Amino acid sequence: MTDSLRIDKWLFFSRFFKSRALAASMVERGEVSLNGRAIAKSAQGIKPGDVLVFPTGPKLWRVRVLGLDDRRRSAPEARLLYETF
Repeated sequence: MTDSLRIDKWLFFSRFFKSRALAASMVERGEVSLNGRAIAKSAQGIKPGDVLVFPTGPKLWRVRVLGLDDRRRSAPEARLLYETF
């Protein structure tokens, strides 16, 4: 596993979005912030310890990245990749 992962992949693998394309679209519209700054490139790398803020429907998520993965897993396993606060 590498030290970083594309943000669109991480959002998809951690099951916040139903498709990687939807995750990439949210990032490219500037609706996702990484460590307090808005980003617009879905290829932006993230690593454990980073903080993301983004909306999914009516909910605004604020999560700390705890881990990276190389594929989409079950919901209980995906919840191990982040913590909310």
